[in-house]
Amino acid sequence: MLPTTGVPHDVMSLRWLLIFTALLLAPRLSYSTDLNIQSLALRARVSENTLLGQQAPEAFEEYDVSVNVGLPWQRYGPSSWGVDTRLMASAGLLRGAGKEALVVSLIPELTLGSDDGRFTLDLGAGGALFGRHRFGTQDYGGPFQFALTLGVSVPFYDKLGIGYRFLHYSDAGVNGADTTGADFHMIELGYRLR
Repeated sequence: MLPTTGVPHDVMSLRWLLIFTALLLAPRLSYSTDLNIQSLALRARVSENTLLGQQAPEAFEEYDVSVNVGLPWQRYGPSSWGVDTRLMASAGLLRGAGKEALVVSLIPELTLGSDDGRFTLDLGAGGALFGRHRFGTQDYGGPFQFALTLGVSVPFYDKLGIGYRFLHYSDAGVNGADTTGADFHMIELGYRLR
């Protein structure tokens, strides 16, 4: 564990969020052709505190930034519509019960849509790391969470797009039956780089 030297936890969380965001964006400057960065997005939670139809013990806010990196497996037809694969990496701030935590995730996705990335429907499953896993009465069970996502994005203006994302975190019972996951209904504003 890194020493905090008396710095408040929320200031440290913000510092780590800014550092991680800078590291996510830095490869674009020097290795963009190697990484095939497709898009960047800012996201924010917009829903009530529900968990797959049930009431969650705590209400949460989440704000994050994500980057989508193209993977080599894709198939598009003559109509320019088809299937693609990508890797979504994100870093953000999770806030609930007066506590905050840095959350980073890495989720491989399968996308359906146009080859220019203007219209996409994606589905993915991966993992996330939480800087804290207890928020008031809600215990996620541990720092590692499985992450499931479903998203849709449409063009808004030029290379800007707007979308909806459903994001589910859960430890899948690995840390016991008393843990609780979370569902996030998020609005995202994206910028296509291709």
